[in-house]
Amino acid sequence: MSDERQAITAQEAISAVSQGAYLLDVREQHEWDAGHAPDAHLLPMSELNARVAEVPDDREVLVVCHLGGRSAQVTAALRRNGFDAVDVLGGMVAWHDADGELTSENGSAPSVG
Repeated sequence: MSDERQAITAQEAISAVSQGAYLLDVREQHEWDAGHAPDAHLLPMSELNARVAEVPDDREVLVVCHLGGRSAQVTAALRRNGFDAVDVLGGMVAWHDADGELTSENGSAPSVG
């Protein structure tokens, strides 16, 4: 596990995802449906304990939520359990502000509220 990077900016995350990094979105389903990064993987924070086996343990995992509160908590929990997890500072709001690509699942224009 890397001890060097525990958090990155949205711009760094956008670049890392474009190079194949695993982006874990820990928001709830309705937030995901409204707008998310196209390459993200949804795993709501509320389901983390039951579904942690879905998180890859062989590479760096970038963790994102709406503004950064939930992702910081999930990043810390994953790191305590041996995952190479990195928090995306500012969440999907920062991702959007950094011109990160968005898609939606509800037929509306993508939004991160």
